Amino acid sequence: MAGGEKVPPFGEGRGRLPPGQRAVDSFPVLDLGTRPDVPVAEWRLSVGGAVEAPLIWDWAAFLAQPQVDIVSDIHSVTTWSRYDNRWTGVSARHLLALVRPAAEARVVLFKSWDGYTTNVPLDRFADDDVLLAHSWQGRPLTREHGGPVRVVIPKLYFWKSAKWVRAVTFLDHDVPGYWESRGYHNEGDPWTEERYG
Repeated sequence: MAGGEKVPPFGEGRGRLPPGQRAVDSFPVLDLGTRPDVPVAEWRLSVGGAVEAPLIWDWAAFLAQPQVDIVSDIHSVTTWSRYDNRWTGVSARHLLALVRPAAEARVVLFKSWDGYTTNVPLDRFADDDVLLAHSWQGRPLTREHGGPVRVVIPKLYFWKSAKWVRAVTFLDHDVPGYWESRGYHNEGDPWTEERYG
């Protein structure tokens, strides 16, 4: 998927727009009211939990990993969708190959610099279009959109794509995140409208 190869939309064959969504050209900003300012010189990502080889990356180590471009759609639980977003970053599959999740690992929990958390099944994180993105449309991610690094999981509603990510923890049990513990659906599949639990 290097070089900007386009990943077909998850809903291909059913139309591109999931039920209950409207296509927009803008990129709306949604957050918890706090936008942490994390200089790249201070940024760290820790990956641990049920893995064989936990790691901590600083900015230089993160950029030293193989970089990929992925083009995907965004589907927000607030009913907007934005097509053809080009992300650049480190693929989840590369990260998985490095840390080697333990046999009992089932869930991935993301923690952000603003205290936000969200959870996804390991098989969703392991999909071929998932990445830790530092750029959008060829430019560094802005603070309002989760820079310096955010998770991008295109096949799920966008609240699962944690902004300002600082930790990735592999677990043998599920732990609901910020919105999941406040009534949002645990899975978040746009094509089956898994908006609220």
